[in-house]
Amino acid sequence: MPKINGNEIRPGNVLEHDGGLWGAVKVNHVKPGKGGAFAQVEMKNLRDGRKLNERFRSEDKVERVRLDQKDQQFLYESDGKLVFMDNETFEQTELDADLLGDRRPFLQDGMIATIEYYGEEALSVSIPQKVTCTVAETEPVVKGQTAANSYKPATLDNGVRIMIPPFVGEGEAIVVNTEAFEYSERA
Repeated sequence: MPKINGNEIRPGNVLEHDGGLWGAVKVNHVKPGKGGAFAQVEMKNLRDGRKLNERFRSEDKVERVRLDQKDQQFLYESDGKLVFMDNETFEQTELDADLLGDRRPFLQDGMIATIEYYGEEALSVSIPQKVTCTVAETEPVVKGQTAANSYKPATLDNGVRIMIPPFVGEGEAIVVNTEAFEYSERA
């Protein structure tokens, strides 16, 4: 694994530090008036989600880890495990449903997800940023509520509640942003 200097750390880098794998979330380069420059790095543990703030001087060496990314197709869920299939080798992989966190309801049958591996260990699953869902129930439009910023609550077919524009009705297909949990456009 390549070693990099402390001042070369960028957000998104995966580092091996204190015997664990950490993703750099925020990096702030500080140049104090007295003493050497350093990078203040906010890191998140990729295995258990703990957060850590660490200072790296420019002469400190840190191991940068490269993760392998594979696009795999979601097949089904059983007993809290998600089963994915590699489209090239047709191997099936069982992953913990907790890897997706609160984006889990947006995972649909047959969806292609990107899974990041460190060796044989799956560390994260990311789904497409925009997913098509159907509005299961919503409130009727209130007459005169045509202001540009007026939204109404709706429940989607996967059980997630979001705010939608007043012109969208029940049974309509919409595109939802899975990172911000908000309405994007009509499908």
